[in-house]
Amino acid sequence: MGLLDRLRRRSAPRGARAGTDAPAGPASQRARRAQGSTAAPVVTEAGLREALREDPNDGAAFSTLAELVRTRAAEGHEAQQSGDPQRAADNAVWATAEELAQSPRAWRPLLELARLSVADDRDGALRRLSIAADRDPSGVALAEGLSILRDAGMPDEALSLGVGHWRPREHDVEAGRHLVAAAVDSGRYGEARRHLRALGEHPDRGRVAPLLRELEEQIARADRSGR
Repeated sequence: MGLLDRLRRRSAPRGARAGTDAPAGPASQRARRAQGSTAAPVVTEAGLREALREDPNDGAAFSTLAELVRTRAAEGHEAQQSGDPQRAADNAVWATAEELAQSPRAWRPLLELARLSVADDRDGALRRLSIAADRDPSGVALAEGLSILRDAGMPDEALSLGVGHWRPREHDVEAGRHLVAAAVDSGRYGEARRHLRALGEHPDRGRVAPLLRELEEQIARADRSGR
């Protein structure tokens, strides 16, 4: 059970946590009828921050907290009718991610900082993505970092990041997928095939086999259209 799930469980009524029909007083019964018996327990900002102090890479907790502070900042600026609500929302998420990134274990907050800064601070974003990849031995951070760069139209930078950090046999296969795709985006079909062969060494054959076929077809189509 993840930290966010445990927070939801702690915030649920006692009977719901135990999975029993615990007796409820008249006030509780009226509240339940008013709210509906399937109402989801509330996860507070304090609870989310507690979860992220324990695990700064909890994806569900981070996404929920980011959306909470983003919405609050945007609504505050709209109420004041001053400034740019989108910028205010981004600044609020930036401050939250920057705080969480202070943990030496944190890589997900660094990804968010890179995503927010890649358009205006290329070097800073690349530095954050490199640190995130170093901090995550699973390769998930690398895969997401490569995706950020590809979405930003920076396939060459994605290739540089991937070549410097990718461990084909150990990392999540999505890191290999994005590295091959970045090579295709850059028109480097020979390099894409080399990375594809390296991806074939991954021990998870169930995931790799269909991915290899998909990427080989992608390379072939791009190569034909580029001639």
